[in-house]
Amino acid sequence: MFGVIMFVNIDENKKIHYEKVGSGKALIMLHGNGEDLTIFSEAVEKLKEHFTVYTMDTGGHGQSYKVSDYHYADFCDDVYKFITLLNIKKPIFYGFSDGGIIGLMLACKHPDLLSKLIVSGANLTPSGLKNISYLNMKLGFFFTRSRLVKMMINEPNITANDLAKITVPTYITAGEKDVIKPMHTRLIAQSISNSHLKIFPKQSHSSYIVHSQKIADYIIEVADKNSL
Repeated sequence: MFGVIMFVNIDENKKIHYEKVGSGKALIMLHGNGEDLTIFSEAVEKLKEHFTVYTMDTGGHGQSYKVSDYHYADFCDDVYKFITLLNIKKPIFYGFSDGGIIGLMLACKHPDLLSKLIVSGANLTPSGLKNISYLNMKLGFFFTRSRLVKMMINEPNITANDLAKITVPTYITAGEKDVIKPMHTRLIAQSISNSHLKIFPKQSHSSYIVHSQKIADYIIEVADKNSL
């Protein structure tokens, strides 16, 4: 592994697994559905030269606490407690897919918590997924009854009015071949007043993020921007 392995108790019987490496401005990175913090290993190798990088496992993922049911709102609260308990001042938050959804919710609910928000491949509602992706997800749930998939076909339910509460500089990204509808990604960016949209050419939902340094280059680039 690339960092110091740690755990923090955010509530009774709720232990979050995380790793910390590097020095400089705090950067928190959160993975997507069914993944864990190791998807960022390659990116962190570059990012640790610029930031104090915290990667964490969402509840019910990796080595973090087990859950009986999955809800984005619960994970949003977990991240807030993680930041406050560790006394991380004004971190940059990067979230991929479900991690991006959680990042949007976090910035809506706690407008003064972060310094910048970077979100990749997020959706506001299940209808933001391309039709074929959503149908495949529902079919998968029919056969597996996966609680993780259940969450994705029923949640999140974020509105444009919610996004209007975000005040920090926000950077929205997606792959040209993403599973999220292009118009939906544009809607997210348009609903946040201080935002910028970046579409990665020829990339899928995850190809420029999972075990890739492409996203590290982008994070370094936007972290250096004083404003949009």
